[in-house]
Amino acid sequence: MIKHFLSLASLSQIDLIGLIDRAQYFSHQLKQPHQINPILTNKIIVNAFYEPSTRTRCSFEIAAKRLGAEVINFVPENSSVKKGETVYDTLKTLESLGVEAIVLRHSDDHIVEELRPLLKVPLINAGAGKHEHPSQGLLDLLTLVQEFKTLKGLKIAVCGDIKHSRVAGSLMVAAKIFGMEIHLCGPESLVPTPQESHIIKSDFDTVLPVVDAVMMLRIQLERHENLDLNPTTYHHQFGMNHRRQLMMKKNAIILHPGPFNRGVEISDEMVEHPQSRIFKQMNNGVASRMAILEWALNRSSL
Repeated sequence: MIKHFLSLASLSQIDLIGLIDRAQYFSHQLKQPHQINPILTNKIIVNAFYEPSTRTRCSFEIAAKRLGAEVINFVPENSSVKKGETVYDTLKTLESLGVEAIVLRHSDDHIVEELRPLLKVPLINAGAGKHEHPSQGLLDLLTLVQEFKTLKGLKIAVCGDIKHSRVAGSLMVAAKIFGMEIHLCGPESLVPTPQESHIIKSDFDTVLPVVDAVMMLRIQLERHENLDLNPTTYHHQFGMNHRRQLMMKKNAIILHPGPFNRGVEISDEMVEHPQSRIFKQMNNGVASRMAILEWALNRSSL
């Protein structure tokens, strides 16, 4: 059976715990990369990114190479996409050429589900549309487990452009699976109305003293038309800065999926503050994506 990795919502709690445990294992292995078993030797994986990416694309490439695979970075701008080739035809071409897995990023909300029954190799969602970013969700869960040992009962504030955030989407899915509480904060027009009891719309400053983690999100200007945003005003109302850090619990942590806009949703001094785990998240991205690739391509090793 083909193992697609399309959303956290499609996985059971047992599956997710297994992936978190495996990602934790790889996070230790990465300290001595020469000892990692190259279980994906002779496999070819393609990164097909129709949107710009640094962290996700590079960490998938590093993850694949750490496991012994070869990687092709497909660049739409230099391909037959410019001649009108559809995403389906492009991916079927890559499949026909012999790749063993496709890591896809795209702006379309529904493309991964549409492609799922049409491909004969594993499809991995590297951020499609605005609903979910499941590999980011896994690395966020790993970071939280490393910090708090458990996920159940954690309270997390998510602040920023939640309406367009697939990162927030995956976190809200995971919260339901693991019994976490999510507080949505930000500009009224960018915060959706909660549909489930574990998701609460909250005032940012009011909720800061009670949450265990704060996930800061950037305003996704590329998904807006005619958005009038004053960076200084936004930072005053919703930015993570020293004043707000002092309002947090001493053991609470600051998260951000990146890229971050310094001085807008987060101040310079907060990016590498002792309570920040932003670069730890990036580090965990490689380990988490190693676990995903192993899960999709080498199930017998688990």
